[in-house]
Amino acid sequence: MPCWSCWCSRCPPGSSGPPGSSRRGFSGGTEVSLLVTKDLVKWFGDTHAVDHVNFTVEEREVLALIGSNGAGKTTLVNLISGLFRPDGGQILFRDADVTRQSVHGRIKAGIARSFQLVNLFDQLTALDNVALTIFSREGKIANLVALAPTASAVWDEAAEILRLFGLEAKGRMLAGGVSQGERKLLDVAVAYALRPKLLFLDEPTSGVSTREKAPIMDTVTSVVRSRGISAAIIEHDMDVVFNYSDRIVAMHQGTILADGTPDEIRRNEAVTTTLIGTTQTR
Repeated sequence: MPCWSCWCSRCPPGSSGPPGSSRRGFSGGTEVSLLVTKDLVKWFGDTHAVDHVNFTVEEREVLALIGSNGAGKTTLVNLISGLFRPDGGQILFRDADVTRQSVHGRIKAGIARSFQLVNLFDQLTALDNVALTIFSREGKIANLVALAPTASAVWDEAAEILRLFGLEAKGRMLAGGVSQGERKLLDVAVAYALRPKLLFLDEPTSGVSTREKAPIMDTVTSVVRSRGISAAIIEHDMDVVFNYSDRIVAMHQGTILADGTPDEIRRNEAVTTTLIGTTQTR
């Protein structure tokens, strides 16, 4: 697995500006960003896990969120997705304030996520896992048993989602019986079934073999790009980060250390100095 020293040693040192100063959108223009956080704060005891963070995700962008252990990446995503309540600041999604919205409210607004530790119903088939999410999305979960035989549109949509993710042959298999790489794809497929505008992916290639990583990322990025979905990826594999992202945001001690294109981040002295030799980004 590549470390910071592997890629940074090939690039001349440089700087794209003071730490956290970039924060510009990938599209560059004056359009409103899909997601904006303003001075977002989260304390855990005496620890400033997220320290006045201003973070953006643009429309149709694949963004990588990187940093060392305890940098604040997962906490930031938990705040945006509604799992944690911020101690200060504001979250805007599609120019609407969602700071106090529930997790369910944010899902309905278009924010979804997958997890590093895959959350699937192992005793249900792959098709059932996706269909269950669609039923939930449509508010029909209470009547699932009654609707299941007749809700052909739901099953058709679930089958099409599996096809998009290359899992059509696994539809009738129990989720607990597919390979680790397929479980990762199925977890993303379940999140995709919520019809997000913004999809957070938490280490989508962790726990899989090196040869599986590129096919997983090829599939995921192909789907999100073709459907116009923005994706924000927490990832520790620098090959994945630099090969698949449009923009990279580096965090350190709860703040934005750098924000730029892959080429800019390679040459950012603050990033290479602070994170050199780091292979963990949780």
